[in-house]
This record gives sequence, structure tokens and C-alpha cells, in this order.
Amino acid sequence: MRDLLRLPKTHLHVHLENTVRWDTLREIGAANGVKVPDDIGRFGGFAAFFAQNDLVRACLRRPDDFHRMAYEFCQDEAAQGARYAEASFTAAAHGERLGDLDMPLGAVREGLAEGRGAFGIEVRLLLDHSRRRPVERAWRTLDLAKRHDDVVAVGLAGDEAFPGDPFVEVFAAARDAGLHVVHHAGEGEGAASIRQALGTGLTERLGHGIRVLDDPDLVAEVRERRVPLEVCPSSNVALGFAPSLAEHPLPRLRDAGLVVTVNTDIPALIGTPLATEYARVRDAFGYDDTVLADLARAGVDASFAPDATKARLHQEIDTWLTS
Repeated sequence: MRDLLRLPKTHLHVHLENTVRWDTLREIGAANGVKVPDDIGRFGGFAAFFAQNDLVRACLRRPDDFHRMAYEFCQDEAAQGARYAEASFTAAAHGERLGDLDMPLGAVREGLAEGRGAFGIEVRLLLDHSRRRPVERAWRTLDLAKRHDDVVAVGLAGDEAFPGDPFVEVFAAARDAGLHVVHHAGEGEGAASIRQALGTGLTERLGHGIRVLDDPDLVAEVRERRVPLEVCPSSNVALGFAPSLAEHPLPRLRDAGLVVTVNTDIPALIGTPLATEYARVRDAFGYDDTVLADLARAGVDASFAPDATKARLHQEIDTWLTS
């Protein structure tokens, strides 16, 4: 078995706010007058997920907080063997909360630029918007995204019980503006959520997408259209969308001929960085290095990276596999 830290990887489904190191959170929390409990990081289900999300948001207040989060993300991802990432960031929500719509995104972009120079990882942003929040904020998210070349996509996240239909015009405008669109769909809800995302939602990938297997006709459509799935096995188990890693549908998704990529979603909350996620997939399903390389290649092809970056990453994966 080759070293998975050295396998060149992309990371397409990861929420920036859920990558903050616990030591960093304690430090910025103390600086901002927010008490971070000693048992932070003990994760168990949705209640803990929402509570820790709220805590992270409460700690992130100053430009230096957002800058540090982004810079350390680059450092940690590079250490995991990630060469390219598309990190999700809820920029408009932070901006509204802090009374400065531009500051959080500006500080994150500066941190990513500095991190790229220091660690050699290429990171672009996907600005997400909660399905539970107003359409007006989604328009503000789009406005922020259109201003910056390193923002490549926008999309919906959050509870799929809230439909994507109210946001159709926003994402049509995003595509018209040359932005990519990626929605969370098929995690907590089934075929109807996925069909809306693929249809009027205009999504180009499926964030999670694991419940596509609920509908054989939908499987055939997703396979024919080669829509990539951003699969996050450990997160799915931690949040209760799969009973265990051994019972996760990832092998069945691959066996159905679907494009499967491996991601972490919320790595700090569940203590599973990217190389560990690959290792867990390898151990749970008995995959050899050839399959792991194929999963890494799928991530490259599914990304919105420039063609030159994709070609370089494919070459690096080939080198890893033949070394």
C-alpha cells in the first residue's frame, strides 16, 4: 500500500468554517470574548453539529480570524496531499452578521493567496447559501461571487427539506454570468431533491448525492450525464445519513457506473482529514491503490480547475501509482 498522504488529491466538498483547528478556535474565541468549551470536538449527531457550527461563527469576527482560517486551511490541506481544493464559504451570511458584506470574503481570499504561496496548493471558492435563508441573501451571494475570479461557483447548502425552487432565478443568473453551480442534494432527501437540483437548479455536480440510488431511472440519468457526486462517507455516518462506514453506499455508487469523488465535508468536526478519509474508504471497502488513484482522478476531472492544472494532477497521480 502506497502512502496516501503522497497521493495527489483534489478536495471538492469541504466547508471552510468546519476546517478551523480547535486550538485556533480557542485562541480567536478568547480574543473575541467567546468561551470555547474544553470538550470541543466531541461530535455526535445533528445537535452537536449545529452547536459547533454556531460556536465557530461566534468566534469568527475580525479580518484576522478569517485570514487565519483560510491560511491554515491551505497548510493543513497541503499536508494531506491535496493539490487543489474548491472550498465552500458562506460569505454573505458572515458579512451580514458582522455588518460588512465584503470583509469576510476579502480576508479569506487574502489568506488563501498567502497560503498558496507558502504551501503550493491551489484553492478556489464556492460561495454557498442556506436553503433556509432568504432569496435576497442568495442574490447578495451571487453579487459577491461575480466580483472575484477565484470564486468559481455558487450553490445551495443546508436542510433539503427546504426546496430549491425559490432560488431558480438566482442560479440561472449565475450561469449567465459564467459561474458554475453546485448544490447539496441527495443527502437528507431523495430523488425529488436531486431532480430539482439537476433540472431548474442547474447543478453541475451533486453535493453528496448518495440517495440517487433510491431511483433506478435517476441513476441511469446521472450516469448518462456523467454528473459527479461529491461523496463524504465519514460525514454521512456522523450525521446519520449512513448507518456505518461498512454500510455506506459508495461501493454501490461506483458499481452503478457513477462518477464518485471522495471528500470530507466537515473535517474538523469529525476529526477526519482528507488522507484519513481515503484510508477509511480503502480499509472499509478493500480498495487497492489502483482504485484509490481512480477516485483521485475522478476528483480532478470533476473539478473546475484549469486544464493545465488537471493535466499536471493526472501526471502526478500516475507517478504516485507507478512509484
